[in-house]
This record gives sequence, C-alpha cells and structure tokens, in this order.
Amino acid sequence: MIILAATPIGNLGDASTRLIDALSTAEVVAAEDTRTTIKLLKGLGITHKPRLLSLHDHNEREKSAELVEFARDADLLVLSDAGMPTVSDPGYHLVVAAVDAGVAVTVIPGPSAVITALAVSGLPTDRFSFEGFLPRKQGDRLATLASLEHERRTMVFFESPNRLASSLADVASVLGNDRRTVVCRELTKMFEEVKRGTAAELAEWASEGVRGEICIVVAGAEKREFSLQDGVVEVLERVTAGERLKDAAGSVSEATGLSKRELYQAALAAKK
Repeated sequence: MIILAATPIGNLGDASTRLIDALSTAEVVAAEDTRTTIKLLKGLGITHKPRLLSLHDHNEREKSAELVEFARDADLLVLSDAGMPTVSDPGYHLVVAAVDAGVAVTVIPGPSAVITALAVSGLPTDRFSFEGFLPRKQGDRLATLASLEHERRTMVFFESPNRLASSLADVASVLGNDRRTVVCRELTKMFEEVKRGTAAELAEWASEGVRGEICIVVAGAEKREFSLQDGVVEVLERVTAGERLKDAAGSVSEATGLSKRELYQAALAAKK
C-alpha cells in the first residue's frame, strides 16, 4: 500500500510514534526532498537507511504509475518536507493514480501547518478554506483575491516571506483595509510568532522584512444581503473579466446564496 506520513513542521518533538516506527522499518521512501528526509532520520536518531526516491512537483506525474505498481506488492512510505503529503505538496497525483489502479492508500496523521495556523489565529474555525500559495504575479494575485471577495469562510494561505508584504497589501486593497488578518511565522519552532491585526496594519508591519515559513489566515467576509440585481452586476463583471457566464453565475450563487438559475437567466437577459 501507499502510506502518506505527516512529518514535523518545525519541532521534531511532534514526530509521532507511528512515524518513527514507519521510518525505522520502511524499505522504500518517496520523499519531496531526500536531503530533508536524511536530516529527519538523523534528527530522530533513526539509524535505519531506507531506499530514498525523489518525488516532487516536477516528476510526480511521470513517476506515479511506476510507484503505484511498486506499492501493489510492497509498502511505499510517502513524505513531504513538512506536514502532510498532498496538502500543497507532492502526493496528490500519486494518490489519484493509486485509487484508479485499486491500490490501497492509508495515512499516518500528524502535524499540519494549515490546521495549526487556523487553530492559533483566533479567527472562526467552524468553516474554513485552504487556498494554497497566492500567485506570484500581482495581476493573478489580485484576480484570485477578487474571486474570494465574498467568501465567508476563514481562509488560510501559504506565502513566501519575500512576497508577504505585497500580498498583504493586495489583501487590504481587494478585501478591505480592515479585514481581520493573522500572520503565523515559524510555527512550532523556536522563533514562532503570531501577528494579528488588520490587513493594512500587517502589510505595513511586513514591509520591514519578515523571515521564515509563513501562513496567512484571513477572516471571511461579513454576511451581507444581496439582491438579484446586485448578483447580476457581479456576474456581468466576472463575464467581462473573461469568466464563462455559467461559471460566473455559479460562483456568485455560492458566495451570495442567490439562485444560480435565476442569476444565469437574469444575466443572460441583461446581455441581450
């Protein structure tokens, strides 16, 4: 079978007994970065030396079929550099290939930067969305944030420290200067820091330079009553920006609670 194993996101003390047992006995390990895995084995005091295979964003699709066939007759332990494989890290395409091939997949649960950041943020945790990394290019980043303008769930992002200030400035610009935002830096590590404030306040703070592994947690939009007319305006704006009418109606319906069918028909009529 394929075994997805969560690794510490910073503090080695968070390694589970099951992870240590698995690393101590695994014959083959597919790792995002084999150098990181070697350091992990050494840090945990594990002398066992499994065969290490590299599995990352650039080769996962190519290697998945071969790894799935291997896992048909033996166990394959899969690791990301930190946290759970498949969550913004390699592993998803491998799991899809395994499911399609009827090969068993199981999980050794453990640390997750997404859940850790959400839990410590102080923002609502009953409903949330994980949005991965914001786009590198500002135009794409602004478009992504615009699509989340009416998202009412708490949102969790990963971000590079080099782009943190500009991304927070874009959050303030698109979602509002006063949108409640939390930056979680170096979670579980010695210099862990959780900075809370508005998007504008944190953008100014980050402009001085920030280092380390970063998670951004952003409060969802306040509940707002939308009329059908408001919804149609939003749909048409999205269509003008290049989105298909059907997709735009669906997105606005999900964000506002308005009927997708009514939005589609009203927008179609307005375009004539």
